[in-house]
Amino acid sequence: MYLSEAEEIIAYVVCIAIVIGFGVSTYMEIKNTLAEEKQKQAEKEENETKIKTLIEYLNTKKKLIDTFAKAKKALEEKNNKK
Repeated sequence: MYLSEAEEIIAYVVCIAIVIGFGVSTYMEIKNTLAEEKQKQAEKEENETKIKTLIEYLNTKKKLIDTFAKAKKALEEKNNKK
């Protein structure tokens, strides 16, 4: 059974619409995926910056505690010699 000329035109239009729809949906999915990846990368960089800041803070705090302990120990030794 063959299609009439009008039915063939309708079939071609429907096929073209399906292909265009598939192309557009694929484009939108790729666009969304790229946006999500950019957001994840930005979040990762932000977290790395926060971690570096925290490490610097902890190292500074450790140095301060060590300095305080040395000063306290020196003061105790000075008081014990008197």
